[in-house]
Amino acid sequence: MAKDGTARGGARPRSGPKKKALTEKISAGSGDRTLIEFPDTPDMEGIDMPPIKDYLKAKQKNGGGLCAEDVYKETYAWLKARGCERIVNSQLIEQYAMSVSRWIQCEDAISEFGFLAKHPTTGNAIQSPYVAMSQSYMKQVNQSWYQIFQIVKENCTVEFSGNTPQDDVMERLLRARKGN
Repeated sequence: MAKDGTARGGARPRSGPKKKALTEKISAGSGDRTLIEFPDTPDMEGIDMPPIKDYLKAKQKNGGGLCAEDVYKETYAWLKARGCERIVNSQLIEQYAMSVSRWIQCEDAISEFGFLAKHPTTGNAIQSPYVAMSQSYMKQVNQSWYQIFQIVKENCTVEFSGNTPQDDVMERLLRARKGN
């Protein structure tokens, strides 16, 4: 407590040791605590993937397609292979897929129109607005992916290795430019 009677200070957020992944906890042993064992539950049958929303498949103003559907499918398949498709919110996957597709659109616009634009009133050269939008979407992509990956890291009971959908973002950009 401060001299003026207000409660300030205290522990800083996110200070202290970082959380271990569930696989690390299992391989290291549970120590003095035991991991929760769930009773045998019947295996649930369901669909391979929830239906993809229409806005992820929408045609764009320039006539091109939106690659959000493909990103959604790849990300969902990656989560399903790790058994985490039920614990990651589908809206988070949709947000990630939409941000990736918008980032790719901005990068295509930068390739087509260049890094410079003409100021509307003075006519001087200015930075293309697509550059700032691209950076903004890339930031959204990374934040969404970190949230998804954190959920997988904390809840996946098997080792997860190999390529992730985030690793393939640049490859997807290059494929989009070729028209594939």
